Amino acid sequence: MVEAIGNYGPHLKPPSYHECRVPLLKKELEYIKEMLKSREEEREKCGCSIMSDAWTDKKNRTLINFLVNCPTGSMFVKSIDASAYMKTGEKLFELLDSFVEEIGEKNVVQVVTDNGSNYVLAGKLLQAKRPHLFWTPCAAHCIDLILEDIGKIPRVKRTIQRGVTLVGFIYNHSLTLNIMRKFTNKAELVRYGVTRFATTFLTLQRLHNKKNNLRKMFTSDEWLKSKTAKEAKGKRATDTVLMPSFWNDVVFCLKAMGPLVQVLRLVDNERKPAMGYIYEAIDRAKESIQNAFKGNVDKYKEIFAIIDRRWECQLHHPLHAAEELKVSLV
Repeated sequence: MVEAIGNYGPHLKPPSYHECRVPLLKKELEYIKEMLKSREEEREKCGCSIMSDAWTDKKNRTLINFLVNCPTGSMFVKSIDASAYMKTGEKLFELLDSFVEEIGEKNVVQVVTDNGSNYVLAGKLLQAKRPHLFWTPCAAHCIDLILEDIGKIPRVKRTIQRGVTLVGFIYNHSLTLNIMRKFTNKAELVRYGVTRFATTFLTLQRLHNKKNNLRKMFTSDEWLKSKTAKEAKGKRATDTVLMPSFWNDVVFCLKAMGPLVQVLRLVDNERKPAMGYIYEAIDRAKESIQNAFKGNVDKYKEIFAIIDRRWECQLHHPLHAAEELKVSLV
């Protein structure tokens, strides 16, 4: 919009307050209604996927956004306060079932939710009542849970804790942060985010990329002469950066998690449906992990066990197989 205003020039007359709240708003409402109508016609013809996205607001309420996806894209339908429904799978089933009824059972191919135990039960109850539709756990959430399970392996857990602590220490001390930016040419590290466990991979990856810069920083006179370097936390940070075993462990984590992060990027991509590619993507990820560890089974067998455990119960799905067959025949 700003670019369009700039292209028009200084003589553009902006809409008045009345125009914004009455005719323009009415025009936009009519446009949305027409779009909804076309999507309703499309889902009657092609079928649709119901998607639920749960989140918690500042008042600690659990809100669920309901969207309907058709071949031409996704459409937000409504958002509700689902706090009372989240306690049990049975209550959650009632909520999902009522929304399927609202959209029209004959139009629904699948219902996509996250992978919590309450959703698993709700999905099973929904499929039992409406056998022709599928409950599909969110692939992105499943991959993130695989990464989280890998993060519980003692060697990986220890490395992540050290890496996150190191980055947190640097960013919590302005002097240390300024020194770091000087040695990394103002390149930033990646701070851990609580919404996705995959951010731990990005944290370790950036640390590894800046390994030499950080080692130079923590052995520089500017750092060693600073007050922070003489404090307990500063000494621990220095020990971590200069510890060869830490960097060996970082490489281990990157080999274990990197291929799965690539799968996560595939399934989390909104531009291209990934359902038909996830079988092959998982197989390629396992092959990449195996090659990264040069076929040493002892190094990756626990990782494979974690992948298989989640895959078999959540991602090994008839719809994924059907879509892969469709893609292979196109």
